[in-house]
Amino acid sequence: MKSLALIFYILVVAAISVPASNWRIIQQNEANNLIEETCKQTPHHDLCIQYLLSDPRSTDADVTGLALIMVNVIKTKANNALEKIHQLLRESPEPGQKEALSLCADRYKAILEADVAQAIAALQKGDPKFAEDGANDAAVEATACENSFSGKSPLTNDNNAMHDVAATTAAIVRQLL
Repeated sequence: MKSLALIFYILVVAAISVPASNWRIIQQNEANNLIEETCKQTPHHDLCIQYLLSDPRSTDADVTGLALIMVNVIKTKANNALEKIHQLLRESPEPGQKEALSLCADRYKAILEADVAQAIAALQKGDPKFAEDGANDAAVEATACENSFSGKSPLTNDNNAMHDVAATTAAIVRQLL
C-alpha cells in the first residue's frame, strides 16, 4: 500500500512540475497522431494532412471534428468554383461552353445548398451515413460538371480538387460508421 501511495505521489509531483507548454506539445502530438491515423485511411493522404493541419481547430478535434473541417473545405472550394464560373459566364463564352458553365453553376449550387448542408447536419446529429452520402455526392457533382464540357474544360483543376477533397471527406466520415 505504501508503494502505491509513493507511486501516486511521484506522479502528482511529476504532473505539477511539467510546464504548461509541455502539455501543449503533448496535446499537439496527440492531435497530429489522430490526423495522421485518420488521413492514412483516405485516398489522398497528403491532401488530407495539408487541409487538416492548416486549420487550427484540428488541434482539439476528434474524428467528427476533422470531418466537419473537411466539409468546410468542400464549401470553400464550391464557393470558389462558383465565383470562377460566374466570372467565365461574364466573359461571353461560346454557346456550348456557356451551356456547360451554366450546368456547372447548378452543380456547384447543389453542393453548397444540399450536400454541404446535409453533411454538416448529419455530422452534428451523429448520423455519419448521411454525411458520407453528402460528401460522395459532391464528388459526383464535380465529375458531372467536368463531363459536361465537350472539349477542354476551364474548370478541370477546380473539379479535380473538389472531387479529391470530397472523396477524402467521405473516407474520414466512413471511419465514424
